[in-house]
Amino acid sequence: MNAPAQHPPAVRTTCPYCGVGCGVLAKPDGRGGAAIAGDPEHPANFGRLCSKGSALGETLGLGSRLLHPMVRGADGTFSRTSWNTALDRVAKGFANVIAKHGPDSIAFYLSGQLLTEDYYVANKLMKGFIGSPNVDTNSRLCMASSVAGHRRAFGADTVPGSYEDLDLADVIILTGSNAAWCHPVLFQRMVANKHKRGAKIVVIDPRRTATAEEADLFLPIEPGMDTALFCGLLVCLGDTHAFDYDYVDAHTTGLTEALARAREVAPDPATTAKNTGLEEADVVGFFKLFASTRNVVTCFSQGVNQSAQGTDKVNSIINCHLATGRIGKPGAGPFSLTGQPNAMGGREVGGLAHQLAAHMGFSPGEIDRVRRFWRAPNMVRGGGLKSVPMFDANARGKIQALWITATHPA
Repeated sequence: MNAPAQHPPAVRTTCPYCGVGCGVLAKPDGRGGAAIAGDPEHPANFGRLCSKGSALGETLGLGSRLLHPMVRGADGTFSRTSWNTALDRVAKGFANVIAKHGPDSIAFYLSGQLLTEDYYVANKLMKGFIGSPNVDTNSRLCMASSVAGHRRAFGADTVPGSYEDLDLADVIILTGSNAAWCHPVLFQRMVANKHKRGAKIVVIDPRRTATAEEADLFLPIEPGMDTALFCGLLVCLGDTHAFDYDYVDAHTTGLTEALARAREVAPDPATTAKNTGLEEADVVGFFKLFASTRNVVTCFSQGVNQSAQGTDKVNSIINCHLATGRIGKPGAGPFSLTGQPNAMGGREVGGLAHQLAAHMGFSPGEIDRVRRFWRAPNMVRGGGLKSVPMFDANARGKIQALWITATHPA
């Protein structure tokens, strides 16, 4: 008799697509591929996967995968080389450029596809040891408005909520987010809350997307008018005495100024409706729903972030939650839905040109704190080039060496 074949246990890993971060169980399928299943113990997805995550096994073939370092020769063709040779070539190339042009002549362009640890090491290498501040990431083109909005509101780029809030909210607002397509596993949690607990879903979008099919209230807003809508909401909340003044007094500043500016933009529901292209009855209904519900989560994503006034849109949303104390509590808060799998992880460890690790900036005290923790001999003294100026500088020859990691900007 023959003993049954022993297959290795499943490896716990994470889906590399959207920002939900679904847990995945992967193991060889005996045919050269991998069997993929959702991890039932993972708190992001509890075993659920969308169509992209379920098809991860189809991406694991070796036919088009780069398996070894390759070096371009003088004739333009690539040939295989060893890791030692490749790393020596990179190190010597950087050293030569630094010797001729200084550390500001080199740059790293990182990616939301990196692991947090990889992000951290790359950032530490450049900002603490090579001494160049020119570290940025494709998160700049994805989440920069949320970064700036969070820093303006909270002093740090932090999201004051968790996935569990979507299970506990009584109203879930989605603005600039087609979550049914872009964050499908997370969207199913919202829909489950609707069916199990009776949560209301509000969708704000110029297009009637798949997400809107589950909406209890759909607001087909004119493109770019999110700030006007949420300024109108803030004014309404003030006029109907819905502010939480105990919270405001204890934890915030600037309400008077924010409210005055909001009145200039949207003094009443009629003006709000006119500016946003919405029906006044729908605007009033939305305002009343927010004002009368304690547990409100407002989810926003790329439709808010990737716009000319993205930061103001983010802050207009956050202001409504701060003024009413609907933040930092179970089932309540503004919630930025990250586009890439680890854009937030990169921001946590300072992977953007205007940050140091742990959400620190470039004040003298923060620079010295990071220098001491890293034991860094060449600590940078200020921020570096952001992604678009970085590529411009590369084209002009100011950046002489550029290392692009885990992304494909071309």
